Amino acid sequence: MEDFTAGAIQNQPSRRIASLGPEWDARIKALVQEWGADTNPELIEEMIITALKMARDKMSVADLKLTNRSLKELRYAAKVFAPYSRVRKAVVFGSARVAADSPEAKVAEEFARRIVAEKYMVITGGGEGIMGAAQRGAGRENSFGLNIRLPFEQRPNEVIEGDPKLINFNYFFTRKLNFVKETHAFALFPGGFGTMDETFEVLTLMQTGKARVIPVVLLDRQGGSYWQTWMAFLTDYLCKIGLVSADDFSFFKIMPNVDEAIAEILQFYKNYHSFRWVGEQMSIRLNHRLAPNAIVDLNKQFADIVRQGEIVQGSALRQEKNEPDIWELPRLILTPHRRNFGRFRQLIDAINLAPLA
Repeated sequence: MEDFTAGAIQNQPSRRIASLGPEWDARIKALVQEWGADTNPELIEEMIITALKMARDKMSVADLKLTNRSLKELRYAAKVFAPYSRVRKAVVFGSARVAADSPEAKVAEEFARRIVAEKYMVITGGGEGIMGAAQRGAGRENSFGLNIRLPFEQRPNEVIEGDPKLINFNYFFTRKLNFVKETHAFALFPGGFGTMDETFEVLTLMQTGKARVIPVVLLDRQGGSYWQTWMAFLTDYLCKIGLVSADDFSFFKIMPNVDEAIAEILQFYKNYHSFRWVGEQMSIRLNHRLAPNAIVDLNKQFADIVRQGEIVQGSALRQEKNEPDIWELPRLILTPHRRNFGRFRQLIDAINLAPLA
């Protein structure tokens, strides 16, 4: 399972660091052993300790219910996605309110059909409108639905209803976490508050280095101006007064049609595979080694993001042994500044265009 934080979680200690004292620690450890938790038992022990501490904290019923239900939702969603961890996925966001035969819905349906043909699965919010169109294009077998329980409007569409890959969430934050955690690309369509919320969540997480950088394509009906209007607000207002930087616009691309959107997603993974933080170092995994002159060019173009040393081509770092499936892939290793992640997106584009060894 690829870590959606690109190693930020894997860099945290897996050993148990919380304690209730020697006697209780021993009893909890014995319980976990007896239950048969063979994988990362220390983390299971720590979750039990946290739950017991909550009992002593005299938390309100509301806080206990929120924590309990959130953990249940995260656990169940992880269980549903686990059998498909080796399959790349694309999330489709967009309004539930557009008609099934609207031009926007037809584009969403075509996008989903085309991305499934490239061996991706599709994740939507499970509702109607853009979401239902995308799942009709993807088909039930290749679809996940992350439905949100609402007193109005949202119900599962006919494609995903009753499917084991339909997950019902009580909280938007657990639902959004799973959108980001499980996907390898985002296709965003016109929508309202919910779509904007999800769009800015994705961009914020990448901008701040809290989630791995992945392709984000913005689509509309032919001749539509939804994203151009949105972009005008970003460029003519937010960027001009310094609330976002020009490099942040590298995280997404407005696409005129499905052909170019699919091509953009496939190009992103042409040679770039993934990256992971190992301490202060970034290990960029490649599908193929780059030519020596390509490394020289990358160091010239991206010297501003390197905090010390330079970009070097090599093999996997010792700490990456817990990912044996990609151990043999070549690496680019660098020690970068942890800021301006829009430049990392530009580095990925340059890697995909660079000559191979």
